[in-house]
Amino acid sequence: MLLALTRDRSGRAWRLSDTCAACAAATSRTAVVPATLINPRPPERPGHCPKPLGGVGDRTRVREMLTYLSAALPQFTSPAARLLALQCALRAGACGDVRLPAGLLRGMRLHDRTELWEELEHVGWLRRTTGRNPHVGAQLLDAALLSPRPGVQARARAAQWAVRPVPVAVPAGRPPAVRLTALALASHTAGDAGSADLDVLARLCGHAHVQTAELLDRLVASCTLTTWKHSRETGEVFWWLPSPAKAGR
Repeated sequence: MLLALTRDRSGRAWRLSDTCAACAAATSRTAVVPATLINPRPPERPGHCPKPLGGVGDRTRVREMLTYLSAALPQFTSPAARLLALQCALRAGACGDVRLPAGLLRGMRLHDRTELWEELEHVGWLRRTTGRNPHVGAQLLDAALLSPRPGVQARARAAQWAVRPVPVAVPAGRPPAVRLTALALASHTAGDAGSADLDVLARLCGHAHVQTAELLDRLVASCTLTTWKHSRETGEVFWWLPSPAKAGR
């Protein structure tokens, strides 16, 4: 059956009806509506629905990149510069070239923060290049990131999740130290709880143990975490997230 459009003798009215190919051909003043207009978008193939961000792969890639940055950058590197470096490392091309959209930086409250780029340039980790608006360009200088790396799309997904690492996401207006801590926690969280060695957590964020504890308290105060505790025997830190119902209030 075909969908046919027929015009009456006066030319002032049209009739849309289902008809067979033979009848459509034999009827005067009739045109068949192309199938591309009926179904402009083909149905999605089963099993190819995009996976939500924040899966095991996304968390693992962010955790691995934070670990790399904790070794590649000096401990005194600021939290904001670490967040910027993470986006550069995850979004870099095969030759270490980076083009960060201005909108991304604006959303992360890192737009026009030239001191952060200077901070990363000063330690020899990258060099700014001429970028075309609305992008900011840079060239990574660390040899560890210049070798061919597969998984460009996977790294881009991880970078996107790192901007808002649900379920430990905090508003973009919070200080970079709080956002970086929340991201480190999110990369070690499964379900509604997580754990990590205190030394590891502090190193990922470039903080001292006391600073890490203070930031965890701030996340509890903002209801991002329900509570947390530190086991002095094992050195591990454990944290728990609010239930979805409470988090949505």
